Amino acid sequence: MSEADRATGPAGARGTSRDDPSIDEPPRALSNGLELRSPAFNDNTYIPERYSRQGGNEVPPLQWTHVPDGTEELALVCEDPDAPGGVFVHWVVTAIPPDVGSIEEAAPSNATLGRNSFGDLGWGGPQPPVGDDPHRYFFRLYAVDRPLGLGEGATAEDVHAADDGHVLATGTLVGLFAR
Repeated sequence: MSEADRATGPAGARGTSRDDPSIDEPPRALSNGLELRSPAFNDNTYIPERYSRQGGNEVPPLQWTHVPDGTEELALVCEDPDAPGGVFVHWVVTAIPPDVGSIEEAAPSNATLGRNSFGDLGWGGPQPPVGDDPHRYFFRLYAVDRPLGLGEGATAEDVHAADDGHVLATGTLVGLFAR
């Protein structure tokens, strides 16, 4: 396998989260009904190739329901905790209005794109190392009680710092991908 086939990290390196049960249930997740789903794949099933970095890098469609009262903003983060170098961020979208219920072919026009770990704005599809076990891609939608005030290029860390103590609910969808 060539280095070009690897998403990140040195050959043979693996993420360490598979044995960490906390990654499956984020500590800030609240179980009050925010539901996140995709018409393209079900929870804990494979993400279709066309949404992968090499298969077209199309934005995966997402839908959500049961946004709690008092939500001022929605923020979306997609992370791969199984990446060789640690958590790899694939998508950050902030300033999603609470009355918006989906992302189809792109983020809503009035939302703000953040920076992924590839260094790009917006979606960066799965690209795990060839031969790895399937990686898990955690799509998390946060309903927050105040505007986060994050501009274009915000990182997942920026989102987590800004929403600390302001999350009303979290919806999670996990997709799998392997090459």
